[in-house]
Amino acid sequence: MSIKSFFGKILAKRDVSQTKKWSAKPVETQRKVMLQLLNTAAHTAFGKDHGFSKINNYEDFKNQVPVRDYEGLKPYIERVKNGEKDVLWKGGPMYFAKTSGTTSGAKFIPLTKESLAHQIKAAKSALLHYIVDSGNHHFINGKMIFLQGSPELDMNPKVPNGRLSGIVANFVPSYLQTNRLPSYKTNCIKDWEQKIEAIIEETLPEDMRLISGIPSWAQMYFERLQAKTGKTISEIFPNFSLFVFGGVNYEPYRKKFEEMIGKKVDSLELYPASEGFIAFQDRQDEKGLLLLLDYGIFYEFIPADEFNDETPTRISLEEVKMGINYVLILNTNAGLWGYNIGDTVAFTSLKPYRIIVTGRIKHFTSAFGEHVIAKEVEEAIRLAMQQCTEVELSEFTVAPQTEPTEGLPYHEWLIEFATEAKDVGLFAKLVDDNLKAQNSYYKDLVEGKVLRQLQITSLPKSSFHNYMKSQGKLGGQNKIPRLANDRKIADFLAKSL
Repeated sequence: MSIKSFFGKILAKRDVSQTKKWSAKPVETQRKVMLQLLNTAAHTAFGKDHGFSKINNYEDFKNQVPVRDYEGLKPYIERVKNGEKDVLWKGGPMYFAKTSGTTSGAKFIPLTKESLAHQIKAAKSALLHYIVDSGNHHFINGKMIFLQGSPELDMNPKVPNGRLSGIVANFVPSYLQTNRLPSYKTNCIKDWEQKIEAIIEETLPEDMRLISGIPSWAQMYFERLQAKTGKTISEIFPNFSLFVFGGVNYEPYRKKFEEMIGKKVDSLELYPASEGFIAFQDRQDEKGLLLLLDYGIFYEFIPADEFNDETPTRISLEEVKMGINYVLILNTNAGLWGYNIGDTVAFTSLKPYRIIVTGRIKHFTSAFGEHVIAKEVEEAIRLAMQQCTEVELSEFTVAPQTEPTEGLPYHEWLIEFATEAKDVGLFAKLVDDNLKAQNSYYKDLVEGKVLRQLQITSLPKSSFHNYMKSQGKLGGQNKIPRLANDRKIADFLAKSL
């Protein structure tokens, strides 16, 4: 056993032991985090504006701190961008993580010394938990690749900014630097097509054991490796044993990945965001992700079906229940308060608290009142692929077709197949049946002849790649919305037919 493996196993056991301590008293841990956050930020501009010094419990907190999205918090963030101190958090941030916005263009999410430390700690902890759970520590001795954004930063004189993954890349521990790929020079390549080619050249001769990235972009990397060598990924990298991912559901890709790899490898799901590292998969035999309760974030939850009500229910961890779709609200040691991150989650376990990401509160299809969410479409197509075993997907998205040239309206599923169904009509019916089983509103609309069965539109290869390129979002941290309530994406994709 190598020195790295030996000490990795020791660190892993210690890390899991620490997790067990705070997960054994979750409500108490979250209360402690809330009070620590409030105490640290009491003398900030936001803390004074919202009476932090008078808050003694969660009920006080809800009365003092409203729920906001980025737009609501933007006036405070602009003050921080201009160099003002003690606005949202004590002192000022080390960086801004620059992310894609909606109504306001780019968003600038503050990263403080405390929040960045927790981001790095959580990423390390996820791997350490995997080592204890799986017994696989051999990947530590080989090369690891992280398909991510450029580590180069915009050195704004007030606060530097860049992609979260690029910022974190500057903080990789020294003992992992010799294992890590791609090189700094390659990571800085802006053009994603050129970057992938450079990554392939660097990794082909190496002993790759861990590969990490959003599944759709990892798939592109694998496909180009195969095209160059004519070999499976496991033939190219015989010691490859762990795929680490986040951002989208891996299940629609799993079958295609296992075919490209040539064997089954473990997968490890993470839930990082610029706003904070929220959860990671702590067990290979568990569906949900362990919610990180002692990592500088106080969580709140609003039932998704109440979110647009005038006075929606707003609860802390101790009141959550299984089987409810919640909008996730964050309060963080980066100075985000009552912050709607835009994600929806559901609990798969309450002892310990584990979650799955069910979608985005703004990404749904409900042109007819059906309110279909990402979790439902992903599960519907996963089950259909189990029934039509030949089907392999590259990517897909769903949009309503409210004005068909003939017949009833329908949901259009635009799919780029890696291997198309032998009978696309049968596959569409299976997906439709599975979706009706997931969503009773959709079932009622179809059976009530308001909608007809969903329709599948098969897209040419590279359709989604070309769409992302047209939007300036070609790269490892960008992903296609699984569904929408309009036809902006669908109409663009339809042009490729």
